[in-house]
Amino acid sequence: MKKRMASLSLDLDNKWSYLKTHGDAGWEQFPSYLDVVVPRALDMLAERGLHITFFVVGQDAAFESNGPALRSIAEAGHEIGNHSFNHEPWLHLYEPWQLADELTRAEEAICTATGQRTVGFRGPGFSFSPEVLAELARRGYEYDASTFPTFLGPLARYYYFLRSNLSGGQRDQRKQLFGKFSEGFRPLKPYAWPGLERELIEVPVTTMPLVRAPIHLSYLLYLAQASEFVALNYFRTALALCDLRGIEPSILLHPLDFLGCDDDQDLSFFPAMKSPAAAKLRLVGRALDMLAKRRRVVTMREHAAAHRHGRESTGEINAKPASGEAALVLQGAEQ
Repeated sequence: MKKRMASLSLDLDNKWSYLKTHGDAGWEQFPSYLDVVVPRALDMLAERGLHITFFVVGQDAAFESNGPALRSIAEAGHEIGNHSFNHEPWLHLYEPWQLADELTRAEEAICTATGQRTVGFRGPGFSFSPEVLAELARRGYEYDASTFPTFLGPLARYYYFLRSNLSGGQRDQRKQLFGKFSEGFRPLKPYAWPGLERELIEVPVTTMPLVRAPIHLSYLLYLAQASEFVALNYFRTALALCDLRGIEPSILLHPLDFLGCDDDQDLSFFPAMKSPAAAKLRLVGRALDMLAKRRRVVTMREHAAAHRHGRESTGEINAKPASGEAALVLQGAEQ
């Protein structure tokens, strides 16, 4: 029997971008861990024969020192996506000219560094807006992957602020970090955004069907601090629920899934960064094995294309969404 599909992506946020979002000094020197993270991630994926999407930050691609690491991703056959230039999780505050400049600078830097033209986008911190979507459609992007359908966004933001050094103004900039409570009502399956000049497919980051709790690998590592057995069975349950609900999941990785406390002490404000790298890599490997056993793992572009092809084959490609569906998919972006 042919396996059903699942997409896998890695947001290649660098150390400086985490320090910047957290309000820590020193980010302006652009400290990097890409020379450690990228080889570890590529080795783990190669061992399993997996090809995924890496969402790259344009500022990192602009530095020649990161060139070898980023080129190695493309040379290994992975898709490269756009993760903005400055990695600022407040794109909803940008003026239209700022959005255009942000995307252009990232596209040019990423293409120069990797040789790939980006056709997919994920906003940093799941940041997006109607203006972002319109600009992506205008530029000919095939898909966006910035929605995170969970009710826990405000709780995650509160935890993040509690452990940060942010001023009141900086917190106000980041007040939509990880999304609002209403994000939990968004669809889990891919869909086309209505009202754009060109079709743009949204591939949501999958959360637990029904309860909408996170199932990305960083969350599993957080659970594994209490029990690796519980974390893996939580993931197994989530995949089983996706099967029952007919959802082809899109699973998310982060660089800190491949780094431990023995690699970096400056990022201890993140959950699971008190765990050693070996323990984290073991759990990530087991989770990826579980995913690959149940599903055919593809890139984000392939996931979006499969949704588009499915709509074409059923004659739905030109159909307008029902008014209720259109309101649902636009609800959070308009807030």
